[in-house]
Amino acid sequence: MQLDHLVILVRSLERSLPWYGAMLGAMGFDKTRDHVWWNGTVAIDLKQADHGTPDYQRRAPGLNHLGFTAPDRAAFDGVRAAMSDAGFDVPQAQQFGKELATFFKDPEGMRIEVTLYS
Repeated sequence: MQLDHLVILVRSLERSLPWYGAMLGAMGFDKTRDHVWWNGTVAIDLKQADHGTPDYQRRAPGLNHLGFTAPDRAAFDGVRAAMSDAGFDVPQAQQFGKELATFFKDPEGMRIEVTLYS
């Protein structure tokens, strides 16, 4: 079996759609509907969270972060450049042994990791 799709609930679709559009577009996902992106293998769907529900907490139960692997340095740098060009914060890349990773935060604070393995 393989992963088919992810549904991410956000506090504000208005704030989150531009961020995810830039991030997922830079990673090769195509927008197939108003709030759904597809890369040929996995779909990512953004939905509006119910009003009054608690915010995302990094150490709370549930999804901690999404991790993506860049196929090469150009793709890794391309995601960073695309997010910067779109006006979003691009954290410093972190070295973990032979791995180079950037931990972006979406408008809700959830982390999206892009890693280059060497």
